[in-house]
Amino acid sequence: MTIDPDTFRAVLGRFASGVTILTARDAAGRDHGMTVSAFCSASLDPPLVLACVDRAARMHDLLLDLDRVGISILASGQEALARRFAELESDRFEGLGYVRGESGVALFDGALAHLECRVRDRYPAGDHTIFVCEVQRAVARQDRPLLYYRGGYAQLDR
Repeated sequence: MTIDPDTFRAVLGRFASGVTILTARDAAGRDHGMTVSAFCSASLDPPLVLACVDRAARMHDLLLDLDRVGISILASGQEALARRFAELESDRFEGLGYVRGESGVALFDGALAHLECRVRDRYPAGDHTIFVCEVQRAVARQDRPLLYYRGGYAQLDR
């Protein structure tokens, strides 16, 4: 049975998810980042998360070679930040507030949570690669999350 891509996208759009920005720093010290909504926890022991990245994404090949990433889980007021890192801007970091994690990755001010991770495994999966990351540091704060639902950003009312 073959599923039409538009139908598949519409069905999966009914699944609300959090919004993250995945960041990395290349060997020359340049920051890279992208918005990722295909993110979830994978294991508590050891602490693992996974992020699915389209193989056509500009950051994909860089992630194949790097072993450290940062993940900022976005708060409800950070839709503009999510959009900025979903588009093809040349310097997405210019003028933004962020801190450097212990591993050197950028972690965004105001985020609901930060994770610093070591990329542990990479698995091809259709037109994406699944990056399994071991969490080395994690910090959370109280706020409401930014959500992605039916092709757009949404807020949690409670």
